[in-house]
Amino acid sequence: MSRIGKLPVNVPSGVEVKLGEREVFVKGPKGELQQHILTDVVSVKLEDGRVLVERKGDGKPHRSAHGLTRTLIANMIEGVSKGFRKSLEIQGVGYRAAKAGENLNLTLGYSHPVVYAAPTGITLSVEGQNKVHVDGIDKQKVGQVAAEIRGLRPPEPYKGKGVRYEGERIKKKLGKAGKAGKK
Repeated sequence: MSRIGKLPVNVPSGVEVKLGEREVFVKGPKGELQQHILTDVVSVKLEDGRVLVERKGDGKPHRSAHGLTRTLIANMIEGVSKGFRKSLEIQGVGYRAAKAGENLNLTLGYSHPVVYAAPTGITLSVEGQNKVHVDGIDKQKVGQVAAEIRGLRPPEPYKGKGVRYEGERIKKKLGKAGKAGKK
């Protein structure tokens, strides 16, 4: 039995969960989400304000989908009630971010400014000139947008310049001076 899959998901007040034929719909104060469920592999029940996920067999696809389905539903419930946030830091001389309407203007050392348009359901905000916050209710989409922004100029290993996640540590390499001592 999956240790994660067997845990019930509590539904907080203000959040409404509906079970469809092959989907789970979650509606809360921040918005609404839906998720397709593999009904031939797992079953989802709503009992006493809790969502229970049970697998229908003991094969590999059943075990794989059990914990995944429970986690997806838990993330949907947390997203519509609290939301998710990923923060990015920009480091480097002349590197900065600015908000222009719904778009994010980034100066990342290229010959041109980089404009990133936020997809629907995602809110971008800038704190100072070197911190970007990605907010939304869909955990997967928030992580994907943060990864795309980081991918515009990933941190380089010599000086550490670039876009990194908040708190991310970059392992720096020695430059040419470190090479001279080895013969």
